[in-house]
Amino acid sequence: MIQNSTKALILGGGAGTRLHPLTRYRSKPAVPVAGKYRLVDIPISNCLHSDIREIFVLTQFNSASLNQHIKNTYRFDGFYHGYVDILAAQQTPGSSSWYQGTADAIRQVYGLPKLRAYDSEHDLILSGDHLYQMDYRQLLTKHRDSGATLTMATMPVTREDARGFGIMKTNERGYITDFIEKPSAAEVGNWKSDVPPVMKAQGKEYLASMGVYVFDRRALVGLLNDHPEAHDFGRDIIPLAIKAGVKISSFPFTGYWADIGSIPSYYQANLELTDPEPRFAIDSLKNGFFTEKNCLPAPKILNTMVDRSIIAEGCIIHAERIERSIIGRLSHIGQDTVITNSIIMGNDYLASVAQLDQHRGSHADQDLDPTSPPVTIGSGCRIEKAIIDKNCRIGDHVTITGGDHLEDVETRNYSVVDGIVVIPRDANIPDGSVIGQELEYADSGSV
Repeated sequence: MIQNSTKALILGGGAGTRLHPLTRYRSKPAVPVAGKYRLVDIPISNCLHSDIREIFVLTQFNSASLNQHIKNTYRFDGFYHGYVDILAAQQTPGSSSWYQGTADAIRQVYGLPKLRAYDSEHDLILSGDHLYQMDYRQLLTKHRDSGATLTMATMPVTREDARGFGIMKTNERGYITDFIEKPSAAEVGNWKSDVPPVMKAQGKEYLASMGVYVFDRRALVGLLNDHPEAHDFGRDIIPLAIKAGVKISSFPFTGYWADIGSIPSYYQANLELTDPEPRFAIDSLKNGFFTEKNCLPAPKILNTMVDRSIIAEGCIIHAERIERSIIGRLSHIGQDTVITNSIIMGNDYLASVAQLDQHRGSHADQDLDPTSPPVTIGSGCRIEKAIIDKNCRIGDHVTITGGDHLEDVETRNYSVVDGIVVIPRDANIPDGSVIGQELEYADSGSV
């Protein structure tokens, strides 16, 4: 089976500036998704369901939480062949620089004795920040049967979206003949392809790269060594390979796929998971997704109206109403609070009953620091069109309201990105604060 001769290399990504402030303290693949998972769980789970058991994750930027998650989650026993290993960027006698791009990352890890010891015939190269389900065995079979040196997973996109992707043209046999990385508005009109009628009806007439590649390893090593100045697959390696006459095959994919590398795309993709029949079946019983195991209790919900929402383990909810929202692990939400169209990432730990009682004044004999409440969302809050990162302290009677009328802004304790209010990790929002409606937050100094 071809998957037995294949290694998977998952790219951990760079600084993730488009997902800031969610990437202030973590890399993109470590960003939480759907209340309990991390983005990196998606490609790793796809690999495991595809019987690919030898997986490397290349990390570089803000990698501590990603490394910890992989170490705690993907542990194979001694009777089961497989591993998910971390290859951290490092300076070596042969290279004093960090990863300069996707291709440069692969070039540098190919030079490591550790990876040379894990020789393979094919390498499956994946991004760590995409949301999709794919059986890579089908991709690998297409690669073998086509006789190609490189096979790229592709999907039709609209003219508007095409400007953000690598766009290609194929011949009648499905081989890629031309490629351009992120065409300009003036160029994009010349890159239409013949696509199935259903896609054409949706205006999706441009064939885009999904950032999923299968290479014959020897050929890729040759390309990387022959072009040491080539740092990126889309911008450099693919055009060079086409120019050199390398046989490149297209693997058409028609399922759900989302690049959630920006705040708006991340927000939209998460909230779509609350739909009755979401396009991305993260709750599939057949090919579900793996993540860190825990022994948290089932959520406890008291006198709360909940509609079209995902509630993760360990939550204690006293709210008035939760609509079309995702509530992450170990969230505590106070009485009379209303949350709509929002993502609450949850906490790494839950405040004790004593801490909560103390904060509410139940123990007047105890000293209380009013500026440092426990990690919780207080009582009487109104939260709409917001993302609340982990371990935040939201006081009582706080209003957080996003909307298209808001201008982008970044302060010490919140940001507004395309109308979405983002409260960064470990933020402390005092009682009575108003964020969004008139941006009346009491501590709005810019970062």
